[in-house]
Amino acid sequence: VHGIIRRSSSFNLGRIHHLFDDPKTHRHEELRLHYGDLTDSTNLVKIISEIKPQEIYNLGAMSHVKVSFELADYTAEVDALGTLRILDAIKTCNMEKTVRFYQASTSEMYGKVVEIPQTEKTPFYPRSPYGCAKLYAYWITVNFREAYNMFACNGILFNHESPRRGETFVTRKVTRTVAKIKLGIQPELHMGNINAVRDWGHAKDFVEAMWLMVQSDKPSDYVIATNEVHTVRELIEVCFQHVDMPIV
Repeated sequence: VHGIIRRSSSFNLGRIHHLFDDPKTHRHEELRLHYGDLTDSTNLVKIISEIKPQEIYNLGAMSHVKVSFELADYTAEVDALGTLRILDAIKTCNMEKTVRFYQASTSEMYGKVVEIPQTEKTPFYPRSPYGCAKLYAYWITVNFREAYNMFACNGILFNHESPRRGETFVTRKVTRTVAKIKLGIQPELHMGNINAVRDWGHAKDFVEAMWLMVQSDKPSDYVIATNEVHTVRELIEVCFQHVDMPIV
């Protein structure tokens, strides 16, 4: 397994550090990391030509919806054009007939919901720079599939959570803050709209679905979700119940 990471001054590998402690991966070179960036076409061509992968999963993105309004240009460069650069790199390396490509699309493409529940046939109506950039990535993936007969598919992912979720996202914000309140480190939890409804699944289940899509005989686009919704309020209530504290 090969992965691409960006070079940064902090050299933050916190979310994958556990893999380097596993002798079954790092010591036997079953996981190899390469420096790269979705904004660098030359670098992507170099990595793909050297590795000659059988499957490519594009999970890279500027994925914070709120921040995408402040970094709209960067979001488009990474999320939209970054996907194009990978697809074009596959074609440049003459590997469009051998590589299977998975694009991590998002429920944010639906944006202003026109029907419930959303399906693969639901019209898209993105309402953020992130959603718009991901919509371009979705359609360019479809375009390469149809234009070059490439195995390229989109998984339209709803929220998927795990302990390695970024701390700025709502699930981690709630769980970490409740823990701090229990320990007396923080006095209260500040939230926005706690009546917002979300479809939350587990990242492990979603990744298995991604892999199954790539193993299919024919490429296609699928919604990956639980089809079960809960409010942020419910999440908060469960967290306080878990630490045996009342909500005041």
